[in-house]
Amino acid sequence: MEEKTIVFDIQRGSYVDGPGIRTTVFVKGCNLSCAWCHNPESRSAKPERMWYDNSCVRCGKCSEVCPEKALSYDPESGKPVLNKDKCRLCGKCASECLNDAIKICGKEMSTGEIFGVIEKDRIFYEATGGGMTISGGECMLNPDFVAELLRKCLEADIHTAVDTAGCVPWENFERVLGYTDLFLYDIKCITPELHRKYVGADNSLILDNYKRLLSAGCRVIVRIPMIPDCSANDAEFSKISEFLHRYPPEKVELLPYHAMGENKFRALGLGEPRLFKAPSDEAMRRYRDLVHDLNS
Repeated sequence: MEEKTIVFDIQRGSYVDGPGIRTTVFVKGCNLSCAWCHNPESRSAKPERMWYDNSCVRCGKCSEVCPEKALSYDPESGKPVLNKDKCRLCGKCASECLNDAIKICGKEMSTGEIFGVIEKDRIFYEATGGGMTISGGECMLNPDFVAELLRKCLEADIHTAVDTAGCVPWENFERVLGYTDLFLYDIKCITPELHRKYVGADNSLILDNYKRLLSAGCRVIVRIPMIPDCSANDAEFSKISEFLHRYPPEKVELLPYHAMGENKFRALGLGEPRLFKAPSDEAMRRYRDLVHDLNS
C-alpha cells in the first residue's frame, strides 16, 4: 500500500525551490512556529477551512448549502460564523461560494497520485535541470512518505530536493538519504535564545543535523530567512556567517522577509499576524558580501 499524507498545494513551474523549473509539493504539519510564517496553513497536519473576509459578498449561500448546518450569520457584522464542532470539512460551502472566499486547505494524497502530477512536467525538468522538491510545513516529520515519493522520482530519473528546517530526529534523515539529490536547509539564526523566541524551539538539533548532512557528503543549500529582529542584524548575521564558514554548504541563499502570509492568518481565524520590516537594500548587500565567497 502506498504512503499517504495531507498536501495543501502542488506548485508546478516553480523556479525558487532548487535548480531549474520544479514541481514543489507542500505537505501540512510543522513542529515550529516561526513568527514571520508565510504559510500558516501548513502548521496543522489536518485539513482546515479558510475564509477570506475581503472576498466574501455576504450572500449567505454557504450557510444554505451546508449539510451539517455548521454555518450561521452574525446579525451585527453580517459575517458567517462557523461551528467547528459541526463542520466536517466536506467542502460544499467552498464549491458553492460565488466569490472564492472559502477554501478547504489540505487533501489526503498518495505518493502515486502526487507522482502522476510531477511526471507531467518532465519535459521542463529535462530542459532546465529541474525536478521535484518536497516542502511543507515540515515534510521530514513523515519520512516514510517522503522516502517513497523521492524513490519514485529517482527511479524515473527525476531530480529530487528536500526543503526542511531540520528539527527532526536524525533517523528521519537516514530514511531519505539514499533518495535525495539535494537538501534545501533553513537556518534561522545561531543564538539559541533568539531561536526559541522567534521560532518556538531550540536550534541545537537543527544545527547538529546540518553538520551530519555535510559529514554524510550530502549536497546542501542553506536558506536564511532575513528578519531584522532575528537574523538580519549585524550581530546575529556575523554569527551565522562564522558558522557557515566553519561548516560550508554548497550555496547560501538569503530570503528577505515578506508579508505574504498576512491574510492567511486571518482566513484561518488565527487573529492578526506579527509583522516585521524587510531589511534594507544596503543591509542585504552587506550580508551577501559576508557569505559571497561561499557562493563562488
